[in-house]
Amino acid sequence: MTHSNTKNNYLIPLIIIGILFFVIGFGVGISGFLTPFLQDAFHLKASESYLVTAAIFSAFVVFGAPAGWLIKKIGYKKGMVVAFFIMAVGMLLFVPSAKELSFKLFLIALFIGGIGNTLLQASVNPYVTIVGPQESAAMRMSLMGVMNKSAWWMSSLFLGIFMDLKHVALQDIVLPFYIVAGILLVLGIFMWFAPLPEVKADGEEEDSEDENKRSYAYGKKNIFQFPHLLLGVLALFLYVGVETLPMASIIGYAKSIFGDTKGNLDSFAMYVPLGLVCGYILGVIAIPRLISQTNALILFAVLGIVSSLLLIYLPGNISIYMMALIGFSNSLMWPAIWPLAIVDLGKFTKTGASLLVMGIVGGAVIPLLFGLLLDMVKTSEVAMSSDYQSAYWIFIPAYLYILFFAVKGNKIRN
Repeated sequence: MTHSNTKNNYLIPLIIIGILFFVIGFGVGISGFLTPFLQDAFHLKASESYLVTAAIFSAFVVFGAPAGWLIKKIGYKKGMVVAFFIMAVGMLLFVPSAKELSFKLFLIALFIGGIGNTLLQASVNPYVTIVGPQESAAMRMSLMGVMNKSAWWMSSLFLGIFMDLKHVALQDIVLPFYIVAGILLVLGIFMWFAPLPEVKADGEEEDSEDENKRSYAYGKKNIFQFPHLLLGVLALFLYVGVETLPMASIIGYAKSIFGDTKGNLDSFAMYVPLGLVCGYILGVIAIPRLISQTNALILFAVLGIVSSLLLIYLPGNISIYMMALIGFSNSLMWPAIWPLAIVDLGKFTKTGASLLVMGIVGGAVIPLLFGLLLDMVKTSEVAMSSDYQSAYWIFIPAYLYILFFAVKGNKIRN
């Protein structure tokens, strides 16, 4: 069982990490809002727009393994500090890319920010998982999700102080990016001095020979000898894909249903994160008091299958509201997959976390596969709602695999 060395006194570290997650969500919300505007400013072709996604997600693949090596050398806390400094550099590079309208510099900024995010994810997620009791890890991860997603909504309020959000001018984005970069630098300095103890998973202390002999990881030579971790990486890959897909496609689906007759189609984009936040809150309340994190993953995987079938078969003007239910279904998957996948890794915990982080690339791959599938099934030049519903079958095998991991895959140890 994975736990912290100070499992009875993790409230203060959890508050510090909660603040960290809030600021991360705030920064992601700002860059997420302004990135599409910068894409328009660069007059990108459809093919070039895929380079934006590639720049963001390729960092998780390229830097995933080095992140694990770095964290093993310097620890979780210093890993977070370095991550914030790298992310600040990425934010600062957005300014000259906007001033000079340099698409190459824009991609470099995204990639550097992605490197910082990779290191941060590889540090923060295992830390939250092992800082307290294993059985309540999903509850702590859910609490972090609430902090992260709630900050998304505040980012637009912050930007509204500096610019007209309906008519964004290039010169208006400079100050917000400077401010966010400054916040990230301050947060990195704060993390350096914060009373955040370094934590270890069971069996991670290589000098505690007697304890190591009792652990599942004892005698293992490499990370590929942990089948439950490898199955968890695939589960996380599929999960991030099915979490990203609704947010990436809901506006297009709404346009295919309502055309231009319904105003403010962008409001549909709020359904998915709203469902996520509701699920996170439920996770904080229910895990592990009412339901275990394993059973929560089983229940929400089944709910994902049901909500996907409703999305596919109901009339379009009704099925679009199932996107909120899909968001709700996705909410407890990240919090549950992480602790189930890295438990029993012992001294390989940090390496395993970096491997899991590489699975985040599913957020680029699954939506791309959906787009290719949509092009294959569409019956006219413009995709109809029925075409979207046919392409949404991509949800079903993903949720079925996550269900398999919840029921059996996370228990495989041979």
